[in-house]
Amino acid sequence: MIKVYLAAPYTKGDVCQNVRRVIDFAEQLSSFGIIPFVPHLTHFWHFIYPHEISFWYEYDNAWLKDCDCLIRLSGDSEGADKEVELARSLGIPVVYSFFNDPDIIAKLEASQK
Repeated sequence: MIKVYLAAPYTKGDVCQNVRRVIDFAEQLSSFGIIPFVPHLTHFWHFIYPHEISFWYEYDNAWLKDCDCLIRLSGDSEGADKEVELARSLGIPVVYSFFNDPDIIAKLEASQK
């Protein structure tokens, strides 16, 4: 199964709306049989057990390294831009418009072989 990391704004704008947006997108991806990793879900963990931002970056980056692809959702975000840089440095494909590319699933499956 294809594991996809979702990179998107978190702190710029309304945090709750940002989290909701990524969860909504993850739900759509799951209908294609894709396993999305939603770093924004740590929002709830942080609410109960706060950590320094460096903890969350290390956590997210560790998961990113195990993903087959990164999808960068629109919006201004230094953190998401850094995740894109890391993905590229690791040779992980970066996609900007998943639903505008009907062949993306076939491309991702081919990249796993």
